[in-house]
Amino acid sequence: MSFPSQESLQKYAELIVRVGLNLQEGQRLLINNLTTRGVLLHVAPLVREVAKAAYKAGARYVDVLWGDEELLKARVQMAPRDSFDEFSDWQVKAAMDLFEQDGASLTIRSNNPSLMDGENPDIVGQVQKVYLERYEKFRNLIGQNKINWLVIAAAGPAWAARVFPNLEPAEAEKRLWEAILSITRVDQPDPVAAWEKHVKDLQKRSEYLNAKQYAALHYKAPGTDLTVGLPQGHIWNSAGTTTETGIFYIANMPTEEVFTMPHKDQINGHVSASMPLSYSNTLMEDFALTFENGHVVKATAKKNEATLQKLVEADEGSSSLGEVALVPHSSPIAQRGHLFYDPLIDENAASHLALGYALKFTLENALNLSDEELKARGGNVSMVHVDFMIGSGQMDIDGTTADGTVEPVMRQGEWAFDV
Repeated sequence: MSFPSQESLQKYAELIVRVGLNLQEGQRLLINNLTTRGVLLHVAPLVREVAKAAYKAGARYVDVLWGDEELLKARVQMAPRDSFDEFSDWQVKAAMDLFEQDGASLTIRSNNPSLMDGENPDIVGQVQKVYLERYEKFRNLIGQNKINWLVIAAAGPAWAARVFPNLEPAEAEKRLWEAILSITRVDQPDPVAAWEKHVKDLQKRSEYLNAKQYAALHYKAPGTDLTVGLPQGHIWNSAGTTTETGIFYIANMPTEEVFTMPHKDQINGHVSASMPLSYSNTLMEDFALTFENGHVVKATAKKNEATLQKLVEADEGSSSLGEVALVPHSSPIAQRGHLFYDPLIDENAASHLALGYALKFTLENALNLSDEELKARGGNVSMVHVDFMIGSGQMDIDGTTADGTVEPVMRQGEWAFDV
């Protein structure tokens, strides 16, 4: 019998449509992969089940943008060296149409995390930069909660081989699918009920932190001594968010985090990543960042340091932070004991930070602020938003209140307060 079964794919699709997207009757749905410029072809069985579930929920129209990451690699290797500023805007237009039509967006990730290892980092960086520039308006509207959107994962052969290198290809892909269905609670008797309970638990954490309104967080762990200021009026979010039109949705599946906006000018100290980071199909390992007055002044990595440097130099805001997120070390993803080599999943295994733009809905009364107004209140503006993991079972985090009182938030990677 093939794996996953059609029944499992159907349950996953129903969860995606009903709980993640909360797709409304009459909405359009665009299925895409904003990393590889389209959904990879091996994901087609899941895409078809999502389309069926969407139409069952009353979708008016479901469309898919397909892609092939090997074509992207061929371009990096073989295209004329003066051609990397070129870009076809038709996919961007398809994505932007969603906002005019009050549609919904689903991203299905199934990427090869090592695809660009060994390729020229300057060319890879230029291709990524042009792509980010073209999609900047789309990302800004997403950050304003204009539509309901969701990012999920699906197993693929190259990704499975990276996660389980000692297994035969078929077994590796099966194991990866099993892991995805487990961490998204699809394998539970009632996945929808399981998610409803999970969302409520995370919301209690965010409510506690919102009541505290800490002025800063201090992170302490081996290789890390970092203070991150928080702007006045910051909002801790968790698994669920509501669009401007009142649709409650979950942006990531899986999700184990509570997160908010840091103050872009109040970040000082040094931080070491606790997991490798896959960015632009390149894997960066054993890296560390030093911040002064909100910006990276030093970036080092034992593997693919040039890619890390390209990331923090992408624009002015890419050297600062747009998100701080807290995740307990006992997270189901962490307890699996292996990396997924995908930020969507690995960020839910550990507390993390994000280089790049801040999400406007993590600050009070900020949804309609201009870039300059957002920056004046401490929010970061950038083309990029890249999460990297810093948490571990050795990390302590303290919160500092407005009057200078220091309180424990996490100890040895676990919550230090009850809700």
